[in-house]
Amino acid sequence: MSDQKEQKDLQDLKGEDKFVAIAGNIGAGKSSLTGLLAKHFNWEAFYESVDDNPYLADFYDDMRRWSFNLQIYFLSSRFRHQKNMLEKEGSIIQDRTIYEDVEIFAKNLHEMGLMSDRDFSNYEALFEEMTQYLQPPDLLIYLRAQVPTLVKQIQQRGRDYENTIRIEYLERLNRLYEDWIGRYKHDKLIIDTDDLDFVNNQEDLGRVIELIEQRMFGLFN
Repeated sequence: MSDQKEQKDLQDLKGEDKFVAIAGNIGAGKSSLTGLLAKHFNWEAFYESVDDNPYLADFYDDMRRWSFNLQIYFLSSRFRHQKNMLEKEGSIIQDRTIYEDVEIFAKNLHEMGLMSDRDFSNYEALFEEMTQYLQPPDLLIYLRAQVPTLVKQIQQRGRDYENTIRIEYLERLNRLYEDWIGRYKHDKLIIDTDDLDFVNNQEDLGRVIELIEQRMFGLFN
């Protein structure tokens, strides 16, 4: 295949509408990478609603009291968010997926005894009904980061309500992420980020973009 034909085929593939989502633990760099990839590929970015969440600060102060409220809020807002995204034309990239709500955060709260069996069963049933109406991403990008990296990046962004997050909590989330990503059945790309700084290092960002292009546009040869 000639270089000219390869370039034409790549342009054709890049012209197709794509739905890309970024998953990862708190502080893994999802929002930052979402913005960088949106700019590079000319995708529309959709971000997780955090700062306007009415339960988040209360949750970090008293997880048992507010766990179910928080997760229902996340689930309903993310479902509505994803429906709106998929109704748009053009390629989109999403900061955090609806699947992480049940697979990671609600499951962790249940395992820790911070969400009752009754509430978790109700939550899972609602999740299953809602996700039947949604399509999975064309590509899920999982940002894998060890706890020291997460702690460093959480401290750098300086959100007051995250000051009380415990290392053990991040460790538990990481374990659940690894279990989930191993079972995830759709197309995925795992990127180890401990030795990457794609925000401040253009070479590192270029490496991430190259991995994504290889996976999405078939540039393996």
